[in-house]
Amino acid sequence: MSFSFRSKGAVPGESGSLFPNQKQPDSFLIAHIDGGARGNPGPAGYGVVITDQAGRKVAALSEYLGHQTNNYAEYSGLLAALDYALKHGHKALKVVADSELLVKQIRGEYKVKSPSLLELYQRARKMIGQLEWFSIQHVLRGGNQEADRLANLAMDKGMGRNLNVAATTTGEDARRSMNASDTLSDRSPSIRGQEFSGVVRDGVIVLDTAKLPEGTRVQIRVRE
Repeated sequence: MSFSFRSKGAVPGESGSLFPNQKQPDSFLIAHIDGGARGNPGPAGYGVVITDQAGRKVAALSEYLGHQTNNYAEYSGLLAALDYALKHGHKALKVVADSELLVKQIRGEYKVKSPSLLELYQRARKMIGQLEWFSIQHVLRGGNQEADRLANLAMDKGMGRNLNVAATTTGEDARRSMNASDTLSDRSPSIRGQEFSGVVRDGVIVLDTAKLPEGTRVQIRVRE
């Protein structure tokens, strides 16, 4: 579901009502955004992939944020996308995010109760008000993989690590994360003992960032 509005120097109200859908402009940027924190709070980072309306990549942004929460990182990704659009003279932006909380707060469906997020939310509202057209859409993580990869690279770099596989939780999935302790045989020593996180969807465990070899034996520890 996509939600859009036109702005003439104003930003959405606090009433929680939805803005009416408007006709999509001929030219606009698309920003896939993602943010994560290992530990929530913990080492955090965001990733942003920006394309034009035809899908041609325009920019890739990422930054390590230090010790922050998942939601702080998600908002930081949104602010980075808005900042890029405004600084480069673009007045129409579509944002795609896998954080349902962020999307619904920006739409006005959820109130921002966290004091630490309120300042970021207000900054985002102000920047959105400088656009002529804005749309924000929620997507499952599978549709946001490149932004997720950039967020993980930012966290790895900030932590002084260079891992092929890194466990992370992002956005709304943080409260449902689980750890999987690997018990691989000697034929796969490179990932023996590492921990991975994921969620259960339709009875199947889906890892956030890892693709384990076929035949891998794992033990699952569920975290409430």
